[in-house]
Amino acid sequence: MRLGEAFDPRRNALNFWRLLLAAEVILWHSFLSTGRTAMVPHEAMQLTWSVGVDAFFAISGFLITRSWVERPRPREYLTARGLRILPGLWMCLIVTAFVIAPLGVAIQGGSVKNLLWSTGPITYVLGNSLVFYVLQGINGTPAGVPFAGSWNSSLWSLGFELLCYLAVLILGLMGMVKYRWVSVTMLVLATLIAVLQGPLVYPGVWSIGQLAARCALMFAAGAVLYQWRDRVPANWWLVALCAAIVIAAGVLLPDYRVAAGLALAYAVVVSGALVHGPSLRNDFSYGMYIYAFPVQQILVMSGLVSLTPMLFFGISTISTLPFAAASWFLVESRAMRLKRRIRGDGPLPVVST
Repeated sequence: MRLGEAFDPRRNALNFWRLLLAAEVILWHSFLSTGRTAMVPHEAMQLTWSVGVDAFFAISGFLITRSWVERPRPREYLTARGLRILPGLWMCLIVTAFVIAPLGVAIQGGSVKNLLWSTGPITYVLGNSLVFYVLQGINGTPAGVPFAGSWNSSLWSLGFELLCYLAVLILGLMGMVKYRWVSVTMLVLATLIAVLQGPLVYPGVWSIGQLAARCALMFAAGAVLYQWRDRVPANWWLVALCAAIVIAAGVLLPDYRVAAGLALAYAVVVSGALVHGPSLRNDFSYGMYIYAFPVQQILVMSGLVSLTPMLFFGISTISTLPFAAASWFLVESRAMRLKRRIRGDGPLPVVST
């Protein structure tokens, strides 16, 4: 069986995978936000802090390439991409600035009135509203926590996601997305750039070039799988082999992506395509991803920093779920219905793109 035959847009496990990946990011941030990153075994460090976001980009590369190939209309494409990301992000910024940050100030005995009457909250919202996360704190908050100065360190990836969307649009307008060799070329170029930029190491200072190469590599890997879907075999043995390659590369190499980026994309996308059981129609993954970090900062301020990272992870996940559900039902799903009305489509698809 080939990947093109195995993948059913309405019966797959990609939404479930994205939810698991959001949970993996919360797991890493449970060590980060409590100041316990030293507890992560050295052999597992690289995959722990990176595999969740990397796999997100691989799934996006697969689905967004599919979106353009099936509907190569620039206006519809941009509308769809904007309605999928921006409404949820804007609401998250507002909730963070006017609810979560004031709550954190109140917990720490500061002046909520001074915060709300300052320009800090509105500046935070407006400054980050164009997707790129340039303003991390609000009037010096959060403070007194292990990861101070940032209310939502998960948002850094959204700007690079947007750049990947624009790259597909530009290549599509040039008539190049239809050619199989383009995605392979992009993957090779991104891999070479990643090698030249040097590995991303935690702890460390990462350049924009390093982050861009990381994201482009994983997005291109997903695009390769879609463009070659009628040639790529889809079976569980190869999924297991690719997962083993990812683990080995994560332990042995300073940057596992240069050798195993495509393997990770295969393991996630193909396993998601092979599962044809009931799919998750309500996609909470985006809400879990964008709300978890500010929720974790509040939990730390509330005195839960002394908990073990695994227990903190469980409480963080449960505490974030109501925010994610509200984001989906009140904001994201409504924006997606609007998107489909604009495009003249039918009901919401199982896989949200």
